[in-house]
Amino acid sequence: MVDKKIGEVKHYFNKIGVAAIIFKSPLSVGDKVKFVKNGKELFEQEVVSIQKEHESVTKVKKGDDIGMKVDKPVGEGVEVFKTE
Repeated sequence: MVDKKIGEVKHYFNKIGVAAIIFKSPLSVGDKVKFVKNGKELFEQEVVSIQKEHESVTKVKKGDDIGMKVDKPVGEGVEVFKTE
């Protein structure tokens, strides 16, 4: 199955290891995602924590602007793909 682009990093908060991401497709805690920059995969991880407007949530929908705990630093413009 082909990985589907679901969002893009708009900011990374280094001190807390959280990426601010704008989503174009739904995502849930437990899903697997990978981060890609200029066509090169940076890393893959399971979604363990999502916050929307400073509240923990288990799902996001298209158009949501959320914070997600990430395993490694990511920069602005890094693409987020949902993997199977």
